[in-house]
Amino acid sequence: MTRPALLLCLAAAVTACRPIRPAGNAGGDDQSIALIEAVPAAPGAPIAEAVSFLGDTLHRPRFPAATQARLESDYDSAMARLQARPDDPDAWIWVGRRAGYLGAYQRAIAVFTFALDKFPNDPRLYRHRGHRYISTRQLDYAIADLERAAARMEGRQDEIEPDGQPNARNIPIGSLKSNVWYHLALAHYLKGDWDEAVRAARSGIAVSSNPDRLVSQTHWLYMALRRGGGGRDAEAAATVAGIRDDYDIIENDSYYRLVKLYRDGVSRAAVDSVLGAPGASSPSDASFAYGLANWLLYSGDTTRATRAFERILGGGSWASFGYIAAEADLARLR
Repeated sequence: MTRPALLLCLAAAVTACRPIRPAGNAGGDDQSIALIEAVPAAPGAPIAEAVSFLGDTLHRPRFPAATQARLESDYDSAMARLQARPDDPDAWIWVGRRAGYLGAYQRAIAVFTFALDKFPNDPRLYRHRGHRYISTRQLDYAIADLERAAARMEGRQDEIEPDGQPNARNIPIGSLKSNVWYHLALAHYLKGDWDEAVRAARSGIAVSSNPDRLVSQTHWLYMALRRGGGGRDAEAAATVAGIRDDYDIIENDSYYRLVKLYRDGVSRAAVDSVLGAPGASSPSDASFAYGLANWLLYSGDTTRATRAFERILGGGSWASFGYIAAEADLARLR
């Protein structure tokens, strides 16, 4: 399906494939909520959610039955809360987040858009919509939203973001500010705007309050410096020199393993153990595999890097950041 066709494919529904940017909420909250409910959260037929950087149609994922049922139940509960409390921005945020967990990214964008019509100065709404614009490969929209979030959170105290999908310890690791800068660095990186990615990642490191956030921000900073050229390898090495071996990592083990490899030196054996020989199956950890494939690319092995990016895409987790980054690099290489 071509991009123009995809942009029109669901134009009559709230899951439309182009961004929904209402000029005004003339119909009020009832109309907005009715539109959000207009399309089932988990339809039987595949629904197009995005067009990849390579021009492929990306469909809403389906999960194992038990997972799907849990995600739908969480979404229904969030919708019930919104219907009861339409003037609560948190209620809107959770409907959008729950839609995103279902893979209904266009629905999530619509929810945040309706909410921004009511709460135009809430940086959290721009932060979450910016994230889903990244998921749907709309990088310019993502950058604009995340810049708006950064402007609106300036001068206000940072806040912990509650987890919608808690980690094993049930300890949230993210905050509003760290997540805004993390996603902004990522969006610039995906566009190939290396200097802007460096700027945003450094801002993210400045507000990182735990090792998980530090290693995730440092990962994208290191890679942006290596990809940007201009003799910044020494600067990149300095960013990982202080990474310690005793960090208590809760979630971001892949990023932690990568930044330690960057610090100590990536070996060909490490790359081979993850990416395998040509024809190997798709790696299960797209983020870790992308970091090593990227090492091949900036080390000059473009042929093998290209094969590694292709294998990452073979894994099928098209909303994961490692997958999106591999896809963006393949688009540039082709």
